[in-house]
Amino acid sequence: MAETTVKKLADIVGTPVEKLLTQMKDAGLPHGDASEVVSDEQKQQLLAHLRKSHGAQDESSGKKITLKRKSTSTIKTTGAAGKSKTVNVEVRKKRTYVKRDVLEAEEREEAERLAAEEAARAAEEEKRAAEEAAKRAADDEAARLKEDEARAKAEQERKAAGEKAAEEKSKRVSVPKVSATKKPAKEETPEEKAKREEAERKQREADEAKRKQEAEARKKAEEEAARRTAEEAARIAAELEKRGEQEEKKPAAEDEKDKGSSIVNAAQEASYQREERQSRRRRRKPKVAGVVHGKMKSSMNKQHGFKTPTEKKIYEVEVPDTITVTDLAQRMNVKAKSLIKSLMKMGEMVTVNQPIDQETAFLLVEEMGHKPIASKGQEELLEDHLAADLVTRDSVDSEHRAPVVTIMGHVDHGKTSLLDYIRKAKVASGEAGGITQHIGAYHVEHEKGMITFLDTPGHAAFTAMRARGAKATDIVVIVVAADDGLMPQTEEAINHAKASGAPIIIAVNKIDKEQADPDRVRNEMATKDVIPEEWGGEYQFINVSAHTGQGIDDLLDAILLQSELLELQAQASGSATGVVIESRIEKGRGTVASILVQGGELQIGDMLLAGAHFGRVRAMIDENGKPIKKAGPSIPLEVLGLNGAPEAGEQIQVVTDERKAREVAEFRQERDRELKLKRQQASKLENLFENMGSAETKTVNIVLKTDVRGSLEALTSALNDLGTDEVKVNLVSSGVGAINESDVNLAMTSEGVLLGFNVRADSKAKKTCEQEGIDLRYYSVIYELIDDVKQAMSGLLAPEKREEILGVAQVRDVFRSSKFGAVAGCMVVEGTLYRNRPIRVLRDDVVVFEGELESLRRFKDDVPEVRNGMECGIAVKSYNDVKEGDKIEVFEVKEVARFL
Repeated sequence: MAETTVKKLADIVGTPVEKLLTQMKDAGLPHGDASEVVSDEQKQQLLAHLRKSHGAQDESSGKKITLKRKSTSTIKTTGAAGKSKTVNVEVRKKRTYVKRDVLEAEEREEAERLAAEEAARAAEEEKRAAEEAAKRAADDEAARLKEDEARAKAEQERKAAGEKAAEEKSKRVSVPKVSATKKPAKEETPEEKAKREEAERKQREADEAKRKQEAEARKKAEEEAARRTAEEAARIAAELEKRGEQEEKKPAAEDEKDKGSSIVNAAQEASYQREERQSRRRRRKPKVAGVVHGKMKSSMNKQHGFKTPTEKKIYEVEVPDTITVTDLAQRMNVKAKSLIKSLMKMGEMVTVNQPIDQETAFLLVEEMGHKPIASKGQEELLEDHLAADLVTRDSVDSEHRAPVVTIMGHVDHGKTSLLDYIRKAKVASGEAGGITQHIGAYHVEHEKGMITFLDTPGHAAFTAMRARGAKATDIVVIVVAADDGLMPQTEEAINHAKASGAPIIIAVNKIDKEQADPDRVRNEMATKDVIPEEWGGEYQFINVSAHTGQGIDDLLDAILLQSELLELQAQASGSATGVVIESRIEKGRGTVASILVQGGELQIGDMLLAGAHFGRVRAMIDENGKPIKKAGPSIPLEVLGLNGAPEAGEQIQVVTDERKAREVAEFRQERDRELKLKRQQASKLENLFENMGSAETKTVNIVLKTDVRGSLEALTSALNDLGTDEVKVNLVSSGVGAINESDVNLAMTSEGVLLGFNVRADSKAKKTCEQEGIDLRYYSVIYELIDDVKQAMSGLLAPEKREEILGVAQVRDVFRSSKFGAVAGCMVVEGTLYRNRPIRVLRDDVVVFEGELESLRRFKDDVPEVRNGMECGIAVKSYNDVKEGDKIEVFEVKEVARFL
C-alpha cells in the first residue's frame, strides 16, 4: 500500500503545501514538513476540522418530519330570512414529529446529566453529613474533657480549702510568733507537682485522641461517599449500556422506517381523533333541523370494515406419508415460522422446505388445534391406479408351482458344493476364495418335480443378503457341517428363517468325514429350539454328503414333501410379478437384473417396473446363459433393458402404460432422495453437540465400485462398522459397474483410495491413476478388502504413549554449589540413570517435581549414565529444594502403534 505524504495530498486536493500545513496545524496535527506521511485517521481528523471551520453542521435530515393537513367540511344553517345556506369550514393543521432516536438520545443525555448531578449531590450530602458527624463527635469529646477538667479543679480546690482550715486550726492552738514582715508564698510540694504534670499529660492525650477520632470519622465518610458515588455511576453506566444494546437489536433500516412511519401515522390519527372529540364537546348545542356536522376522517386511516371472527376456525388437514413444512402451513392457514417454532419445542430442527413424516405432522396439527386426517400421497395414488390398470390374468384359476428353496448356513460349510452335486455342476470352483459372494438362483428338474434353489453367502458381511433370501423363499435349508457344529452365521440363518415363517430343514453336511459328529450338531441345534423330529420336534434333520452324494435323494424328497404340505399355488399366465435377487451393470450389456418370477408370465417386450427403475425387457437369459422368450412362476432368470440397477429385494411388476411407470419410478426416486437427506440432516443434528469441543475425527476417504448391488450393500455396511471415535470411513462414492475416469477424478479431489471389488478400471481411468498417483486396488474376496481398509485406518490412529522407568537414585546428602545450587549426593538403587532423560523428584513416594537433569557427575567427571549400585552427584534443573531421603526417578516415554 502506497504512503501518502503532505505534498502528495496537496497535489490531490489541489491546494498549496503551505496552506495545507497551516490547516493541518490548526486541526491539531503534528505535521511540519511536506515529506511527512499522512495516515487515514489524520485525513479524517483534518476533514472534520475543515467541515467545522466552514460552518457545516451535522446531518440532521430525517430527524424531523412535519405533517400539514387541510380538511374541508360543510355546515348547513338557516339565515335571518329563513333561507338555508351552506358554509364551508376549512381546518388547517400542522404537526412536527421528532425521530425517536433523537428524542431517546436527548433523554439519555438528560438522564446522564441528572444521574451525574444526583450522584454529585449525594456525594456532597454524604460528605457534609460526615463532616457534621465528625464535628459533633469532636464537640462531645471536648465537652466531656472540659467537664472532667472542671471536676478535677473543684476537687483540688476542696482539698486546698481543707488543708487551709486544718492549718488555721493548728495556728490557733499553738502560740504564734509576732513578725512585722509579710509571710512568703507557699512552695509547691513534689506530690502536687506530680499531680499537675499527670493532669497535663492526660489533657494532651485527650486532645490527641480527639484529633485522631475526627480524622478517622472524616476518612470513613469520604470513603463511603466515594463508594456510593462509584456504585451509582456503575449502575447508570449499566443502564445506558443495556439501553444501547436494546437499541442495537432493533430491526434493519427498512423495518425501522416502516415501523416509524406506522407510529407516526398512528400518532397523527390519534391526535385527529382526540381533537374531533374535543371539538364535538365544544360544539355541543341544541340540534337544529337539517344541521349535520361532518366527521374528520384521515386519508391515512387504513382500517377496513372486516371484523376477525371471535372463534378459532378448525380445519380438517389431510396429511400424506411425507409433507413439507410449507405445504402443511398452507393447509392449516398459518405461517410457516409458527410451525417451525412448534417443531423446535418438540425437539425437531427443520427448515421450511424440509419434509416431515406423517406421525410428526399429526402431532403438529393437533398441537395447532386442528384435526389431522391421514391421506394417501401422490405416489400411492399413482400406484393404486397402476395396480388397477394391470393386465387381467388369462387364467383365473391357480396352478401348482415349484417350491423356492433357500440354502443358508455358515461360511465353508458346503452349501454351494451341496447345490453343485444336485445341479451336477462345479460352481464352487469358480468362486473367488472358494466362498459365495452373490445370491445364486438355479432351478433343478427332478424326477419328482422341479425345485428352485437360492444360494446365499455365509460370510458375516452378507447379513442383508441372507435376510432377503429368507423373505423370498418357501422353504429354508440350513446346512451345518458335521465336523464344525453350530457357528455364528448358522445361528443368524436360523433367526432369519424363523422371522420369515418359512419351514426349516437341517442338512448335516460332510457326514463322510472321520471327525463328523451328527449327534453333536443335533444337541447344539436343540439349544436354539430347533428340535429334531426323532426327538419329538418339528424340524427334519437329513445327513448328507456333498462329496459322495450320500443323503441327497432324501433331502430332495423332504423338500418336495414339505412343498406338498404347503400347497403352493400361482397363476401361470397374465402380468408377471416377482422380486429382484441381484443387479449389476455390465459393459456392452447395460443393466443386468437377476429376478425370480413369483406369479404370471414374463415375456420379451413387457414394460417392467422394478422399484425406482423401469424399462422394456430386451432379452431374458436363464441361469445357464441360454436365451429364453418367456418365464413362468418360480423361474429365476436375468433380464436386460432397465434404465438403472434396482436394489436387491425390490418388487417387480409388468405394466402396460409406460407413462405411469415413469411417473411412479420418478416419485420413488424423489422419495428415496428425501429420506436420504432427512437421515443426513438427523445425523448432523445428533452429532452437533457431541462434536463440539472435541478434536477433529480422522477419516479414510474411499471410492468403492462393485460388480453387483448385493456386494455393494454388504461392503458398505462392513466398512461403516469399522469406524471408531478417532477414525472413520467416509464413502465418498459407491456404485455398481466398472471404474471410469469420473471415479478417478472424485478420488483425486477427495484425496481418497479407489477400490474395485470384482471390477476393473477402463484404459482412461488407469492412465489417469498412473499420472496422478491415485491408489487403485482390486479385490475379489471381501475379507481381504476389509483387512486392508482396517490396516489403513490403524495407520491414522494416534500412537499410545507408555512410560518406562529406567532408574531410581536415592538422595543420601545435599551439598550447595555456587554454579548449580543444590547438588544431591545419590546412590543408584535401581536400573541406570541417564543424563538426557526426563526425571521426577519423589518425596515420601509422592511426586513433587518433574523436569530434567542439569548435571550428572561421577566424582568430578560429567558422565552420560550411572549404573546400579554406584554413587553420583545430581543437579536438578530449576529446582533447589532437594532434601535428604528423596528419590530421583529417571523415565522414558515410548510411543506404541495402535491397531483396530
